[in-house]
Amino acid sequence: MAKIMIQGTGSSVGKSLIVAALCRIFKQDGYSVCPYKSQNMSLNSYITMDGKEMGRAQVLQAYAAGLEPQVFMNPILLKPTADTKCQVIVNGKVYNNQTAEEYHNLKVIFKDMLKEQFLELEKEFDIVVMEGAGSPAEINLRDRDIVNMGMAELVDAPVIIVGDIDKGGVFAALAGTMLLLTDEERERVKGTIINKFRGDIKLLKPGVDMLENIIKRPSLGVVPYFNLVIEDEDGAMIEINKQVTAEIDAAVIMLPHISNFTDADCLRCEEDVSVRFIERKEEFGKPDLLIIPGSKNTIEDLRALKDSGLEKEILNYSKEGIILGICGGYQMLGKEIRDPLNVESSINSIVGIGLLDTITTLENEKVMTRVEGSINLPDFQGKIYGYEIHMGRTILNNDDRSLATLNSENGKEISKCDGIFNKEETIFGTYIHGILDSTEFRQYLLNKIRTKKSMSLRKSPVYEGFREEELNKLADIVRNSLDMKKIYEILGLKQHDEFYNY
Repeated sequence: MAKIMIQGTGSSVGKSLIVAALCRIFKQDGYSVCPYKSQNMSLNSYITMDGKEMGRAQVLQAYAAGLEPQVFMNPILLKPTADTKCQVIVNGKVYNNQTAEEYHNLKVIFKDMLKEQFLELEKEFDIVVMEGAGSPAEINLRDRDIVNMGMAELVDAPVIIVGDIDKGGVFAALAGTMLLLTDEERERVKGTIINKFRGDIKLLKPGVDMLENIIKRPSLGVVPYFNLVIEDEDGAMIEINKQVTAEIDAAVIMLPHISNFTDADCLRCEEDVSVRFIERKEEFGKPDLLIIPGSKNTIEDLRALKDSGLEKEILNYSKEGIILGICGGYQMLGKEIRDPLNVESSINSIVGIGLLDTITTLENEKVMTRVEGSINLPDFQGKIYGYEIHMGRTILNNDDRSLATLNSENGKEISKCDGIFNKEETIFGTYIHGILDSTEFRQYLLNKIRTKKSMSLRKSPVYEGFREEELNKLADIVRNSLDMKKIYEILGLKQHDEFYNY
């Protein structure tokens, strides 16, 4: 089996999408390929078919490789709950909650597990494309590293380092990264990639040549800046998505501890919809659809909404707008959130926004399920699917207005209710992440808005098919930008050009 590891000069330089692109390229070329990230820190997570939790970046990479996402692609997931604390998830299940120092001291015990799991991957796939985290030059963490050079050494993987030129200082970042590596670590680096380039490549070439002379490693290519509808890890795109650029304005509240903001990604495949993120009340404007997303600390984020004035904006907007609360957002829309066990906070209870007739009690047990079912609205019935990740139980005071009936949970037949809607059918709450991926429900909500705005009704695209097209576009961009012959040489494999067909 061949393997290659993509590391970066820092966070958000594009490692995840380069890995996804390589997975799709190798798949197109006829190889069986698997993505792998030993440790991911993210509040964007996903539930697999067997009810386990993993990072969303490896989910996209799995789709790029033509695989169903499984937790061995991301065996350790860290979900921050505060600046120095996080929930540690190992092999898809909650391990415990730890401070940064506690987890740093714990990492060494995972090494044997990671190596053993990786050896099993070597038996199953032709190629494993590995992803690092942050930067390998975080020298303060080197002694217990299990995600960058420490992981590469553990499984003897060659490394390519990616730098983001859009941030500025890419040559210094690449050269500085190499400078801070040990001699043994530098030996693993087989080349560099410059990512997110805008401009004339001829003007960049002298700098690339000088960099090669300085670090004694070849440049494997320059990837241009691109705009594709592909989810980006940990909100790197959120900062620029502030403007309304289409007829329908879908706005997402940017909670301090926002999680699974990718729930809104599928809206970007709709030609007449733009998605933007609201951090301050001054940015609220007049959205056509307001989404209150998930949160890793619902009580603290609800307090933040109250303190910032955004709660008042939401209440005013509710008189004429359409609101969808998902998971933590659903809990906030109710009358009260209780935390008697102090699961999230030292606060035992907090008054909710009060737009839905519900009360939520936070509990220690974490719900992690894949679900399917149907919407129960008076003027719409349609299939939905998605997944639940939450630590609360919500009671409806009006259970005749439950939003959905679920009939499948982790593949098992069930019958239970989810969510709620108000009598005007303008405010909806649900625990189901990915509910908008369901074509029929997304089309219903958007056509409701189009009718209100006297726009023509539209048929919504199937998001999964749209995502496949975007992944193929991503692969084409990266294939045409990189020296794939050299990358195959690093892998020790032959490039199967005759297989390149999709």
